[in-house]
Amino acid sequence: FEYAHLIEQYGYAATFAGTLVEGESLLILSGLAAHRGYLSLPLVIGVGALGGALGDLCFFLLGRHYGGDLLTRFPRFAPAADRVRGMIERHPAATIVAVRFTYGLRAAGPAIIGTTRVAFAQFAALNALGAAIWSACWAVAGYLLGRAAERVLGDLAHVERELFGAALVLVLAGVVALRVWRRRRDRRT
Repeated sequence: FEYAHLIEQYGYAATFAGTLVEGESLLILSGLAAHRGYLSLPLVIGVGALGGALGDLCFFLLGRHYGGDLLTRFPRFAPAADRVRGMIERHPAATIVAVRFTYGLRAAGPAIIGTTRVAFAQFAALNALGAAIWSACWAVAGYLLGRAAERVLGDLAHVERELFGAALVLVLAGVVALRVWRRRRDRRT
């Protein structure tokens, strides 16, 4: 298939770029590509963890240097900021590791943590741990999705294009649905 070469050539770069900001969708697709043999699952996990960790470090530094201005400019994040600050006060290490798993806080969470007294080194270390766990969870989910599809459909070679297409459509539909839901929620508040 013609797309196989594209996946092999650009799969890791796409995974890295996608995980800088969000990435769950790309990690699932990359895990699926690893199941099909186009990418290496350990490399997908490593690249995803690196992108996730670096992206969150950037958001942390934005929060550290511009946090007050950002919250003034985007007041809709004030409730999330209060929630994250409360979590940081009670359980700082667990919050830093888990914030990427909390819906709606993947990008905002590290920026909000940057407005607290958490030291950069502490954040960097715990963030790296959280990024590794997060990347492994989503990439393995994609890998297992491929395995499950193979058990149901048999050899995936004859439906591979459709499988990747369907996965891409589902991921895009999920992203659009989440954005619509967020906008509606933000309008209500």
